[in-house]
Amino acid sequence: MARQSISFTSPNDEWLRAQVESEEYTSKSEVVNDLIRKAREIEYIRAKLITAEQGGFTDLTAAEILAKSKEELRRNGEL
Repeated sequence: MARQSISFTSPNDEWLRAQVESEEYTSKSEVVNDLIRKAREIEYIRAKLITAEQGGFTDLTAAEILAKSKEELRRNGEL
C-alpha cells in the first residue's frame, strides 16, 4: 500500500479523529480510504446515469433516474 503524507485543516482533523474515537474506523487512513471509495462509487453511478440519459435509453433525466433508484432501494429495505 502506498504511503502518503497529507495535511488537514483543524476542523477536518477533528472530524477524522471523532470518526476514529467513535470506533467506526480504526484509523484516520481507514476513514480517508472509505471516503475515496465512496467518491469513486458516486463517480461511477453518475457516469452510468449520464450515459443512459444521453444514449436515448430512457426519457428520464439523471435526477429522475436517481430518485426512482432510491425509491426502489427504500422499498426493498436496502436504503
